[in-house]
Amino acid sequence: MGTFRTRGLRGSAFEDMVNRTNEKYKEKGLALIQKIPTPITPISMNPDNHQITLAYFDQKSTVDYIGAVQGIPVCFDAKECAEDTFSLQKIHAHQVEFMKQFVAQKGIAFFLIYYTKREKLYYLKLADLLPFWERAEQGGRKSFRMEELDDKYFFTSTKGLLVPYLDMIQKQLEEEEGEDD
Repeated sequence: MGTFRTRGLRGSAFEDMVNRTNEKYKEKGLALIQKIPTPITPISMNPDNHQITLAYFDQKSTVDYIGAVQGIPVCFDAKECAEDTFSLQKIHAHQVEFMKQFVAQKGIAFFLIYYTKREKLYYLKLADLLPFWERAEQGGRKSFRMEELDDKYFFTSTKGLLVPYLDMIQKQLEEEEGEDD
């Protein structure tokens, strides 16, 4: 189990953006998405303010977010990437396994990736991650480049919504519906 200093767990700017978007979706009755806290065990605390200064992770967490969108179960993880190449080390095998099981139960699983240098958002369907994942497992490259991604799943903030991912879920559902025909 890894230990961490709480300073590093203040939450990323991207997660804050996703959280604010989720609040807007909740207010509008469009979705109910909950942030899943990472379970920790404190080791030491600051006696002055009772803040945790050192802790370890109790168990492997599954995904960052879980909930429902218009009756459809969804789970996703939010990741930041400073470069044009996304390292698969940012994703863990237990997360991929959980997402596969989630999809098998008729849910939707995806990753939201924020390319900070370019200020671009990307909606990575689990099905689109799996070829990269399998390539890495077979000894190939353990990352993927932006140019390997499907252009239609890049999206931008809109007025009032910092990470409008519901549009991407809609796009995925329409695409899958077209495949069934």
